[in-house]
Amino acid sequence: MRILLVEDETLLAETVRRGLTNEGFIVEVVHDGVSGLWAATENPYDVILLDLMLPMKNGYDVLKELRERMIWTPVMMLTAKDGEYDQTDAFDLGADDYLTKPFSFLVLVARLRALIRRGAPERPVVMELGTLRLDPMNRSVHRGESAIALTAREYGLLQFLMRRHDQVVSKAEILDNVWDPAFEGGDNVVEVYVGYLRRKIDAPFNLSTLTTVRGMGYLLGADREATHQSNPCIDFSGH
Repeated sequence: MRILLVEDETLLAETVRRGLTNEGFIVEVVHDGVSGLWAATENPYDVILLDLMLPMKNGYDVLKELRERMIWTPVMMLTAKDGEYDQTDAFDLGADDYLTKPFSFLVLVARLRALIRRGAPERPVVMELGTLRLDPMNRSVHRGESAIALTAREYGLLQFLMRRHDQVVSKAEILDNVWDPAFEGGDNVVEVYVGYLRRKIDAPFNLSTLTTVRGMGYLLGADREATHQSNPCIDFSGH
């Protein structure tokens, strides 16, 4: 299992390298963003450990360029910056995990192994499905050239559905991924917000891309001209 560690604190980098080597990882260490970007582009790794505050090119820029180059190696950010906006920016740019300094070495190893098991699925920074485009960095949504204004919850729902496009997702999955874990309401709220979303991403454009799969959940697919149904529904029961 090959790890690229991009960290400018030489003592910390050496400590992490030794620890991971003892755990059976092969670790390559570089100390600046330019070298990190070059190594990640030229060599295959199972995970990249990337500091945010780096000389020559910061971690945000390294991560952004990696994803723009279609390099989907899982990236864990290692940083002393623990603000929620710092973490949000990192995840929006395509980070897979975020660990703040100082950190537990045992936790680091466990999270590394989890990232390696997950693999490196493609996840473009800007998500596109037909004429629908969602840009997480700018938190913007467009259908063709038309901007679509969404509430925070509608945006979160659309982002989840676009990541799982062409797959049927259940109400329970949507609640788990879009709503706060402390939410105590029923799953009917999902149906309500799916309706809100349809009225914004489909109805004005005479499209039917967000459909209900009876008894199973919801499916977001490619552009399809709408019928006269007010609540598009697919029946997989065979009736």
